[in-house]
Amino acid sequence: MAIVHPFKGWLPKPEKAPDVSSVPYDVISTDEAAEMAKGKPESFLHVIRPEIDLPEGTPFNDDSVYEKGAENLWKLLESPHIKQDEKPALYVYQLEVDGRKQTGVFACVSVEDYDNDVILKHELTRPDKEDDRTRHILTQSAHAEPVMLTFKDESSVSFLMEKTIITSPPRIEFQADDGVWHRIWSVEAPVELVEAFSRIPKLYVADGHHRCKSASRAAHQLREKNASWPGEAEYDYFPAVLFPIDQMKILPYNRILKNVSQKQFNELDSRFGLKKGSDPSPSEKGTVSIYYDGEWFSLQLPKPESDDAVSNLDVARLQDQILSPLFGIENPRTDPDIDFVGGIRGTDELVQRVEQGDADLAISMYPTAIEELVDVSDEGQLMPPKSTWFEPKLRSGLIVHTF
Repeated sequence: MAIVHPFKGWLPKPEKAPDVSSVPYDVISTDEAAEMAKGKPESFLHVIRPEIDLPEGTPFNDDSVYEKGAENLWKLLESPHIKQDEKPALYVYQLEVDGRKQTGVFACVSVEDYDNDVILKHELTRPDKEDDRTRHILTQSAHAEPVMLTFKDESSVSFLMEKTIITSPPRIEFQADDGVWHRIWSVEAPVELVEAFSRIPKLYVADGHHRCKSASRAAHQLREKNASWPGEAEYDYFPAVLFPIDQMKILPYNRILKNVSQKQFNELDSRFGLKKGSDPSPSEKGTVSIYYDGEWFSLQLPKPESDDAVSNLDVARLQDQILSPLFGIENPRTDPDIDFVGGIRGTDELVQRVEQGDADLAISMYPTAIEELVDVSDEGQLMPPKSTWFEPKLRSGLIVHTF
C-alpha cells in the first residue's frame, strides 16, 4: 500500500510565487531558460538550470554547475521571499486552464515504495540523466522539483481534497504567463489523507522517471554514508503531486523524420493507402496524420502484432510496423533521423518544422490514454519513448523539500 509522507515544505510568499516559480527543467533548453530568467533574480530557473549563471559553453555536468545550483537554492531559501513551514503538512495543488481543473495531493512519497514497485514505472531511464539529477539532489540536500504520479481513486482522496478546498482559501493563487492558474492549499492535519493513501495499492509514474530514479540513488548513497535504515531519514522520501486518474490529460507526442526519400514515401503510400487531404489531428485511436510535400494524409495503422498492452499502443504500432521496417529507425532514443514534438506545440509546429527544412515528414499522433499507461505499468512492461505528453505541467519552486 502507498505511503505518503507529510513534510515541512518551503513555499514562496503569495505575492512572490509568480516571480519565484518556473517551468520544469526538462521542458526547456539552456538558452530558453536564460532568456526566461532575464531580469528575474528570484526565478527558480537559477536553481534547476544553474548553468545560465555560468560562462557560456560550461558543460551541464561540470562541477561548477552543481555547486552553483546549491548556492542559488540556499540563497533563495535564506531570502525573505520564501519560508519553510514549521510543521509537517500535506498540500492540495490545483491547476486550471481553459476552465478545466486538475487537482492533486502534493506530498512526499517513499523511495522504498519506488524500489519495491508500489510506485510503478513505464519508461527506461538514461544513466547520464540519472547521474545529473542525482548530483543535484546530493549537492543541494534537497529535492527541488516534484514528480507527477497518478492513482486509481475510490473517491476518498478526491473527497478530502474537495473538503480542503471548500473549507479554506488557497495559500498561493496566481496565473502564469501560459494562462495556467496554480493554487495551493495546506493540509495541516493530514492524517485522513495519509490513511486514504494507505488503502491504495499502487501509484503510477506519469512524468518524472529520472527524478524518481535519482531520488532512489541519492537515498541509497546517503543511507550507506550515514548507516541509516530505509524510511528513517527525510532523504528516504521525495516530493510528488498525486492526481486521480480521471483528472489526468495526455496530449499526443508527435514525430518528425529526416532524410525521407520520395521512394520511401511512395512505398508507405502503396502499402497503407494514404488518404490525401486529411485533418492534421487524427480523430481516433489507430490512425495517424502525415505531413509531406505540403499535404496532409491520413494513415490507418496496422493491427497490433499481439494482445499485450504495449503492442496495442499507437506509438508501438507505428514504430514496429512502419518506422523500423520502412524508414530504418531501429532505436528512436538514439537515431538522429527522428525527433519528437510535444502536443502542446500543436500541428502548426509540425508544418513549420518541415517547411523550414528541419524535417522531411511529420507524423501527428492520437494521444495515448491514461488507462493505456496504467495497463502497461500493471503488466510490468515499458512504453516506447515519447509516448505521452502531460499537460498542464507542474510549476517548479512552489514547494521545495529539503533534508
